[in-house]
Amino acid sequence: MGIFDKIKGAFNKKHNSTKDESMINNLDNQTTNLNSKKDKLDQSLNNTRQGFFNKMKFLLTGKNKIDDAFLDDLEEMLILADIGVKTTVKIIESIEQYVKEHKFLDENELKLILKKEIIKLININPSLPPNSTHVKPKVILFVGVNGVGKTTTIAKLAHMLKREGSKVLIGAADTFRAAAIDQLDLWAQKINIPIVKQEMGSDPASVAYDTVKSGLASNVDYILIDTAGRLHNKINLMTELEKINKVISNLLPSETNEVVLVLDASTGQNALEQAKQFINKTDVNCLALTKLDGTAKGGVVISICDQLKVPIKYIGVGEQIDDLQLFNQIDFVDSLFK
Repeated sequence: MGIFDKIKGAFNKKHNSTKDESMINNLDNQTTNLNSKKDKLDQSLNNTRQGFFNKMKFLLTGKNKIDDAFLDDLEEMLILADIGVKTTVKIIESIEQYVKEHKFLDENELKLILKKEIIKLININPSLPPNSTHVKPKVILFVGVNGVGKTTTIAKLAHMLKREGSKVLIGAADTFRAAAIDQLDLWAQKINIPIVKQEMGSDPASVAYDTVKSGLASNVDYILIDTAGRLHNKINLMTELEKINKVISNLLPSETNEVVLVLDASTGQNALEQAKQFINKTDVNCLALTKLDGTAKGGVVISICDQLKVPIKYIGVGEQIDDLQLFNQIDFVDSLFK
């Protein structure tokens, strides 16, 4: 074999090897994509899961019975996981009843009881019509305080809906902060979705009106509207929200619209208290819980469902544009107990 044949053979071998590696990588990527949603959820609950269950395992070591001291320690663990006092009491009472009937439970039995009780606590049926039968366009209004990830959640949801084949329009009705308009505009450009906006200081209800009118004219499927970050005790902002709702209802049937309260999971029980106050002041259909990936306080999900009886619809499980998921109670509990 001549030198050029050897060079050619070596090149072909390297080329084929690279091609094979590329094919393997592509297959790996496909597999990763299939499992990425569940993996993301598992990963986002890792801190909560490790903190709680590692402590529980330590408590059970060497135990041959469940006594008052153990239940006191377990109660403290549940509260530290931000499940909250009232919800924790319900769980502890359920365990006490089981022990009374069966005398003893081991780690696996305890996990099973906890799992069943948590599923029961978070199993709230949404008070919303199915997306598949909604009247076009469906308006989704986002409310919440500044810093909870409201604008990012809107962008992530818009991206999700677009990827599913829906036609989406965004409205920037947070006109109290120029940065809010600019941030949402940048997101809209990035994901290539049209946006309706006005200058800072404009009437938010006017922006909402223009957005809905534009959505109707463009025959979009979804209209996502941002509103100013507000506290429940800011009367002028809450009044502004009522005005926005009225404008939207005048243009579209109110029963097809959705008001989403965005909460930051990393604030734990503060998020629950925030939600209670908002729900007392305005109609909220469902919740979006952000930043689950950056906290050991994932137990607040259980507390929120139990105390508020308002369904969590969306959860943020990371910082990437694809890291928004529809909340699935069974998947959540499976990941928590993985």
